[in-house]
Amino acid sequence: MSFDLTLRQLRYFVAAAQTGQFSMAAADEHVSQSAITNAVLALESGLGTRLFERLPHGVTLTPDGQDFYNHARRVLDAARDAVHKPPFRSHDMRGIARIAASYTVLGYFLPELLARFRATYPYIEFDLRDMDRADIESAVLEGEVEIGVVLLSNLERLSRFGSQVLIRSRRQLWVAPSHPLAQLDAPSLKDIAPHPYILITVDEAEQSTQRYWKKKRLEPNVAFRTSSMEALRGLVAHGFGVTILSDMVFRPWSLEGKRIEARPILDAVPQMDAGMIWRKGVPLSGPATALQQFLIHACGT
Repeated sequence: MSFDLTLRQLRYFVAAAQTGQFSMAAADEHVSQSAITNAVLALESGLGTRLFERLPHGVTLTPDGQDFYNHARRVLDAARDAVHKPPFRSHDMRGIARIAASYTVLGYFLPELLARFRATYPYIEFDLRDMDRADIESAVLEGEVEIGVVLLSNLERLSRFGSQVLIRSRRQLWVAPSHPLAQLDAPSLKDIAPHPYILITVDEAEQSTQRYWKKKRLEPNVAFRTSSMEALRGLVAHGFGVTILSDMVFRPWSLEGKRIEARPILDAVPQMDAGMIWRKGVPLSGPATALQQFLIHACGT
């Protein structure tokens, strides 16, 4: 079965997926809520599957919806790249872009963007370094790398750098479908607190997690700590515990093919901000400037 779909429908669907609410998606897209609803219904009808679970406080992607979201993002990204012809673009520009990135952004955010950049600038090479946040800050300040891509919310004294947010990713609860918390539309931190919690430790996740729990004067019931995202997925999918992580790293399946579901959290849990930092007052090289501007454009910021 085939049907005609439009970039507008894809854009409205992606907005709904990213915000978790049709009303917020409508506000972001400057259209009526019915325009978002109709676009999603048309896609679901044409695809013959539900893309969202409808909840009292919003929506969350189904596994089919998550898969379609990944495809929709790639289509919209390709369309954006195709029509973008900024004055800084020079297809034959040569040189090296010296960048550093931390674990989460290097594993789940940056590779696809770098591939799109390379398609536009085939003669620019990357000096790409995998470093932790503190080392990236030092490397940028000392001029060892020109651009750092990090979780900005973890930075110490952001004002020391030039900076740009590239993505704001909401944090949601991850649960196995059979878990009691999966039966709640929007559990609170108080609801979550008694249950075994799987805590990821990379990219200072433990510190950022503890910050928003402490604001509510609560503590997660930490059962396991791990630096492996795939181990965490497996433990959650098999019902050993739950976790709270950002949509940027969410996948609806563990490596063994066990399902994981995401639920919005009733409390105001801060978003995860990923973005760029560079040395203040020091001009970037041509390749680094091209990369900086490309990332700002590609992420819609």
